[in-house]
Amino acid sequence: MHTKDISRYEHPHIFHYSGEQTEKKTRRVVLLTVTMMIVEIVAGWAFNSMALFADGWHMSTHAAALTLSWGAFVLARRHTADRRFAFGTWKIEVLGGFVSGILLGLVGLGMAGISVQRLFQPVTIQFNQAIFVAVVGLAVNLLSILLLKDHPRNHDENPVHNNLNLRAAYLHVIADAMTSVLAIFALFGGKFLQWNWLDPIMGIVGAVLIVRWTYLLLTETGSILLDRETHNELSSGIRSAIESDADARVSDLHVWKIGQDKYACIVAIVAEHPRPVDDYKARLSRYESLVHVTVEINCCSTISKVT
Repeated sequence: MHTKDISRYEHPHIFHYSGEQTEKKTRRVVLLTVTMMIVEIVAGWAFNSMALFADGWHMSTHAAALTLSWGAFVLARRHTADRRFAFGTWKIEVLGGFVSGILLGLVGLGMAGISVQRLFQPVTIQFNQAIFVAVVGLAVNLLSILLLKDHPRNHDENPVHNNLNLRAAYLHVIADAMTSVLAIFALFGGKFLQWNWLDPIMGIVGAVLIVRWTYLLLTETGSILLDRETHNELSSGIRSAIESDADARVSDLHVWKIGQDKYACIVAIVAEHPRPVDDYKARLSRYESLVHVTVEINCCSTISKVT
C-alpha cells in the first residue's frame, strides 16, 4: 500500500468566486426591480400606455431572471468547497446567465407581439400619468445599473464584462432602462404631436434590440456549458510551446474554460525521446490562464499519464 505523502501533488479546484459583494448588489437590484415592476404594470394598464405596460411586464421577467442570477451566486458560494463539482461551481453562475438569457428573449418576443397588436388596435393613452411612472421607472433602472456596476482598482478588468451571470443581470437592467427611455420618447411624441402609433413602434424597436442581446448572451454561455473550445490563440500557443524541441508532437489537445479567464488543458504528446512531465509543464508556465494541466506522454507502445 502506498504510504508516502502526496499532498504536494494535490491542489484545490476553486478557480472562481464572484464574492459576497456582487451577491448583495444583485439582491438589492432584485428588490428594486420587483417594486417598480408592480407599479409599471398597474400604471400601464390603468393609463392605456402600451410602452409602459410592456415595460412593466418586461420588468417582471427581468425580476425573475435577476432572482435567478442572485440564486446562482448563492448556490455557487455555498457549494464552493464541494468536491463533487469537478472544476468548482463557476458553471452554476454560467447556467444562471444562460437561463436569464432565455427569459430575456421571451420578453423581447412578447413585447413584439403585444406591440404589433396595439399598432393595429390603438387605445387612448393617459399621457401625463404614464410619463410620470415611466420617468420613475427609468430612475430605478439607473440606480440598479449603478448598484450592479463595480469599480475595480484595475480599470482593465470589468467584472460586468467578465462575469457572465452578472452580465446577464446587467443586460436585463439595461434592457429595462432602454424600454423606459423608449416609452418616455413615445409618450411625449403622442402627447405633443399626436403620434399615438409611436408607442407600439417603440415597443417593437425595444424588442428587436433585446432579442439581439439574447442571441449574443446565449451564444457565449451555451459555448461554455457545452465545453466548446473557443480560445484558438491559447490552443495554438500550447501546441507551439510543446513542439518547440522538434521531437515532441501534440497528438491530442483539449482546452476549455473553467472560470473567468481560467482554463483547463489536457494535452497528449508523442515523442521519440520524451522528456519528464515537469519539463512539458514548464513550457506552458508562461500561460497564467492555465490553472489545471494534464499531460499524457506516449513513446512507442508505452503510455504514462500524470496530472
